[in-house]
Amino acid sequence: MAPLATAELDAIQQLLLACGQQARQAATQVFEVFEKGQDDYVTSVDRALDQQLFQGFSRWFPQDGIITEENVASQSAFDQRHKRLWLIDPIDGTDNFIKQGRFYAIMVGLLQQSRPQAGWIYAPALDRLYWGGPDWGLFQAEAGNSYPLKPQPPEDTLRCDRILLGDKDRRRFGDAIARHSAALPWDAVGSFGLKVLAVMQGKASLYLYLNGRVKLWDTTGPLALATTAGLTCCDLAGNPIRFDGNAVDQQTLTHHQAILIGWPRRVDVLRPQIKRAVAEVLATETPVT
Repeated sequence: MAPLATAELDAIQQLLLACGQQARQAATQVFEVFEKGQDDYVTSVDRALDQQLFQGFSRWFPQDGIITEENVASQSAFDQRHKRLWLIDPIDGTDNFIKQGRFYAIMVGLLQQSRPQAGWIYAPALDRLYWGGPDWGLFQAEAGNSYPLKPQPPEDTLRCDRILLGDKDRRRFGDAIARHSAALPWDAVGSFGLKVLAVMQGKASLYLYLNGRVKLWDTTGPLALATTAGLTCCDLAGNPIRFDGNAVDQQTLTHHQAILIGWPRRVDVLRPQIKRAVAEVLATETPVT
């Protein structure tokens, strides 16, 4: 059963499509780029879409907490014990957007009782929208046509498992993972959400995120879809990914846990191997003083 009324679902979809097309057009024009922190960028397009998304969801769901990435003041809603929290990323994969790549997305996630209940991922450059959640199902729309999204495990005939890693994690941990496992660390660019979808679609056995910068607006929507698809979402110790205040930095809403998202049978095999590889790298690194 859908967690929202049909009119609400339609409104969300139309807003995402409209914002996505604005992003697609803006990508071909001149826009401003600002540095929020080290290797952390935001554009004038992110900020404009952030305002539109915040206003839309605040109007439709006035009793809920609304948190958007570029509205720092909105993050206080995490501590206000709302029954429902909306986590919104106006452009997930900003670096890819800046480089005029195709692998960026607009993402929305619904968190209830510290659990992802629904998610939306729209990739404007691909014109593909994905949405769904537990007890609801998975759906996709492309070129105006909507239909169920069917998760597809990797083919058993693959010679080795493919592990998706962001550039920073691949450079830091990729060689050790390759030594400790029969898996192939595969460099993946762009949106966190689109990497999760790649696993759901059988293009990889799992996605591994280790660099400690992923935040609630990055994870809530994608993990709602991943858990609905039957994927395992855990840390390197096998503990489920948590979304409560004890598992998230209260100031930045950054996850404390490393994140591993993958097909259960492959996670069972690869997680201990990856854990050993990561421990090996960390043991050789000089602590920062």
